[in-house]
Amino acid sequence: MDAAQRTIVITGASDGIGAAAARAAARDGHRVVVVGRSPQKTAVVAAELGVPYHLADYSELAQVVRLAEELTGRYERIDVLANNAGGIFAERRVTGDGLEQTFQVNHLAGFLLTARLRPLLAASGARVVQTSSMAVRTVRRYDLDNVQFAAGYTPMKAYSYAKLENALFARELQRRADAEGITATAFHPGVIASNFGSTGRASFRWLYANPISRRVLATPEDGARRMLQLALAPEDAGWEPGGYHERNRPAALPARLHPDEAAAGLWNLSKQLLAERGFAV
Repeated sequence: MDAAQRTIVITGASDGIGAAAARAAARDGHRVVVVGRSPQKTAVVAAELGVPYHLADYSELAQVVRLAEELTGRYERIDVLANNAGGIFAERRVTGDGLEQTFQVNHLAGFLLTARLRPLLAASGARVVQTSSMAVRTVRRYDLDNVQFAAGYTPMKAYSYAKLENALFARELQRRADAEGITATAFHPGVIASNFGSTGRASFRWLYANPISRRVLATPEDGARRMLQLALAPEDAGWEPGGYHERNRPAALPARLHPDEAAAGLWNLSKQLLAERGFAV
């Protein structure tokens, strides 16, 4: 991938890392497409940059399908798909699709979007960038039978699972789509001072809003820079296709999680859950 103008689709781009990445990419002359959940916030970012935007609430899979149709119908190519949308939630909630919210919003919706865009991504020789987190290191055991935390839910456990799933998805997508010209990667953006924790428990809201904490946390611009470096870097620039990255250097997922086996299992489970809801991929 060279330094020419790219069409970059960024989800979760109404604020935080996503909005910062959209600003930086637009400033560098790339064609940016902003995707967000909030009509007001997403429109503000798009208007500021003079770029198109699309809306989708990831807690409704039908909206993700509609988003994929809009993107496919409007753009001749997508060079970068940044799957950045996500959140951490104070209480366990089941969406209208019958799935636990953290799992659906952070992983399954992005899986569905990528799958529906796959022909266009392949034709474009695209790169898929997953916003993960070093929270993957807190997962002691990954249980495919409990990805929705029917028992034992805590916000951080569910979030850590979801961020691991982001990295596992990049790993398996690279394996399955490499021959199509698609590359995939996942990264830890840093612990970011943003509104990200606003839907979490009081302790998360305090951490992300506290002025002292915000002085030592990374900025959204820091996370955006890491995202775009991976999104636009040549394939010989020291990053690992299919890999997980911290500080934009390859970082091995814990061996105890059996990443190859877990990635394949998650892929199959994701397809199964979508098919059961009428969203075959």
